[in-house]
Amino acid sequence: MHVTASGLKWFVSTTTGAAIIASAGCGGGGGSSAGKNAVKEKAEAARVVITPAGGSSGVHPDAPVVVRATGGRLADVVLDSGGQRISGEYNADRTQWKSRWSLQPGSRINVRASAENADGRVSTAQSSFNTEKATGETFTAAQDEVLESRRGETYGVGLPIILNFDKAVHDRAAVERSLQVIAEKPVLGAWHWFDDKQVVYRAKTYWPAHQTVKLIAHLSGVKGGKDLYGGKDLVRTYRIGASHISYLDIAKHQMRVEHDGKVVRHVPISAGMGGSAEYTTTSGIHLNMEKDEDVTMTSPGRGPGDAGYYSELIHYAVRVSSAGEYLHQTPGDEGCLGVSNCSHGCIRQPATDAIWYYKQSQPGDPVDITGTDRQVEPDNGWSYYQESWARWLKGSALHRH
Repeated sequence: MHVTASGLKWFVSTTTGAAIIASAGCGGGGGSSAGKNAVKEKAEAARVVITPAGGSSGVHPDAPVVVRATGGRLADVVLDSGGQRISGEYNADRTQWKSRWSLQPGSRINVRASAENADGRVSTAQSSFNTEKATGETFTAAQDEVLESRRGETYGVGLPIILNFDKAVHDRAAVERSLQVIAEKPVLGAWHWFDDKQVVYRAKTYWPAHQTVKLIAHLSGVKGGKDLYGGKDLVRTYRIGASHISYLDIAKHQMRVEHDGKVVRHVPISAGMGGSAEYTTTSGIHLNMEKDEDVTMTSPGRGPGDAGYYSELIHYAVRVSSAGEYLHQTPGDEGCLGVSNCSHGCIRQPATDAIWYYKQSQPGDPVDITGTDRQVEPDNGWSYYQESWARWLKGSALHRH
């Protein structure tokens, strides 16, 4: 007997509330022995399809690998090139997996995938294909030389991640998508392009202290422009230490230092004497960059015998801008400290305070200066927090508003 959908009766279990489907017949209440002994049909096997298909050649390195399952859910996908596993992402119902990063040009790619049907039966599929060899030119990325020279150190909460490219990148969006930042304590952050050869990542505010941050630049095979592909990946790890932030009031000649939110030191200071931009300390958010126990400082653009020329050996100097501003030990005149501004633009401190500051200084420690009419430029050193968040996002190829 053929039973249509309209010939089905629905009952609700009083114990479970589950819907139960019962067949409706023309006869009385005796029922059918076939219905009582019905055997549940086996679910169809899941089917797995991998794109690109096995045996393909000349596959573009930036073309995604897609694995789809019908009649079931994907259980596992392994994509490797030369034994290196390449990551990807599943969709919400695990019926699709898509590679996240570009593939190595001129490589043999192997894909293995499995899926389970409703009965838990496993189906598998494999695919091997070759990616297109890189044609034209390749580009590489290098970390900022100051950051690179201080690898292995502990960084401050203002840490910027700075990448410089050896060739101009025109497809900024493709390159930016390949840059992965992983933090133990994630916060909102974004990349900002200063030109076609430099991109910088910063957090919206600062990084949470005491954690590890990792950069993985998945550049291999990324198309940076016409006939231009990324040559190799770049990986760097950063250990963020204590939150060490200094607040300088130039008008009051004082510096307050906070360690993990608690004030730990007050320091009398003397800043730039002013009278010209050259001798005016810049206000704004600076970041500690590099430091040296001994630095010879000379007047820019002047030589011996010129008016305004100076050459001084300075001790315990911590650099906060590319224009030559340092926090350092006063070279001798302590009468200005806490009283007036006497320097050529740097921040002078008493010897004991300068030594203390030097020893605990971390690259990326914020130095927030107020009290002068000259603002530090965002690209002067690492002063990236000078940009508002809205303006910072406008420099991103992916987050412009």
